[in-house]
Amino acid sequence: MKVLVIDPLKCSGGKSCELACSFEQTGKFNIADSRIKIHFFPEEINFTPTVCMQCRDAYCAQVCPTGALSRHKESGVVYLDQNKCIGCKQCIVACPWGSVKLDHAGETLIKCDTCGGDPACVKVCTSGALKFVEADEVVLSKQRDTAEKYMKIAEQMAKGGDVNA
Repeated sequence: MKVLVIDPLKCSGGKSCELACSFEQTGKFNIADSRIKIHFFPEEINFTPTVCMQCRDAYCAQVCPTGALSRHKESGVVYLDQNKCIGCKQCIVACPWGSVKLDHAGETLIKCDTCGGDPACVKVCTSGALKFVEADEVVLSKQRDTAEKYMKIAEQMAKGGDVNA
């Protein structure tokens, strides 16, 4: 299973991901219809992307009275079936990430579906802030990073150095 990985420290705030997403999903460039959102925090001069996290216990799907939101067994993605959606907006209220929303016209619910397994946002992210990788790769990468940190601490301790420096 693949997951969308976000590294906010690499985000440059270019918004190409928002434009690519909206175009892929609607055929028009309109960031209001993007399933990914770049937030700017001027105090820290920081850009942070947010997108549907495809939660294991997807509250959006749990509260949907018509079954318009359901998980694809192989991909793990929670899809929105517009034909079943009655527009009750309970999924918007239930989503802890704010990732289910209304389109620019305020009429149709939208959420990330990873573009069917080939996310347009990832393709245009030149900073490397967005990646779509196998879940196992994420785990291995984190384990490798942790092992490297431990190794540096061990080396500092062996040299008699301060590990908090």
